[in-house]
Amino acid sequence: MKINANASELKEVVGRIAEYTFGMDLTWDWPGGVAYYGVSRAFEVTGEQAYLDRMVAWVDDYIEAGLPKSWTVNTCAIGHMLLTLYEHTKDEKYVDIIMSKVDYLENKALRFGDRVLQHTVSSKNDFPEQAWADTLFMAAYFLLRTGIMFDKKHLIHDALNQYFWHINYLQDENDSLWYHGYNHINKDHMSGIYWARANAWAAYTMSRAARVLPEAYLYPPMMHIWSSLRDQLAAIKKLQKDDGLWGTVLDYPDAYGEVSATAGIAAAMVTQGNPLHGKYVQKALDGILANIADNGRVMNVSGGTAVMNDIAGYLGIDRKWAQGWGQGLTLAFLASVIENNKE
Repeated sequence: MKINANASELKEVVGRIAEYTFGMDLTWDWPGGVAYYGVSRAFEVTGEQAYLDRMVAWVDDYIEAGLPKSWTVNTCAIGHMLLTLYEHTKDEKYVDIIMSKVDYLENKALRFGDRVLQHTVSSKNDFPEQAWADTLFMAAYFLLRTGIMFDKKHLIHDALNQYFWHINYLQDENDSLWYHGYNHINKDHMSGIYWARANAWAAYTMSRAARVLPEAYLYPPMMHIWSSLRDQLAAIKKLQKDDGLWGTVLDYPDAYGEVSATAGIAAAMVTQGNPLHGKYVQKALDGILANIADNGRVMNVSGGTAVMNDIAGYLGIDRKWAQGWGQGLTLAFLASVIENNKE
């Protein structure tokens, strides 16, 4: 894919974003999970040893202070960083934590229907029999990466099963956009909003799944993923704003441009590799770079968002503050651009 970008300048921007991220006092939950996933991707494509060393120091400090006593779908997102740390340090203590998260997801996490993971954010049954697109990043992609790294086929099959059912529950097969959530009890999409970051969680993790799974064509659900992603990105590209961003509600023209969703969607386009998407990625790159402060804070990132009751609920979410997912998805996108331009 042809993307006009200066590698050294992008690495400098990545460095600023990473520096800001390390100073955010993130905790062992999904904001930190997405943030440090982005730092991990930055490390993988730049080879900047300081990124790895600082993530090791953060995890070591957390282990000493005390890890959470139980897991949720959202806290499993930290597992992404642990996989990268283990891959590059071979320290078994990371495996122990990874496998405790896997044990939770496989044996303790709430599920419904055909073993579909219910989205959980606490020890309570917050969202009974609800599937959220967020789960694909926090849990399904983590299970897939773990299954690949440790050659555990049952984890790969479980992860692909999550993708299969989340596609069926959340993607509108007529216009190919994704809803934020699905309520299995009521058999509906609640407010039925095409939230941009939900689409980013789906598109990014589907693109990564297709890239990292060896012999992916031998797994039947992967055909479902490829087609879902193809049609989703074909629909999303038409909704990009003039400044390169996508609106926080994709099909609502007056929605503000939201940077974390834009980063995830554009990263999916880079990873999928359709050369005709290059012009959309270029616009997104320019729009995202315009939203990075000198100190590395990624701006115009919406706060944590439940499945809201209506469009007004989504538009009312604050976007003043830096968020771990904004930092992390932006790093993941910039890493994908750097990686693309090396190839």
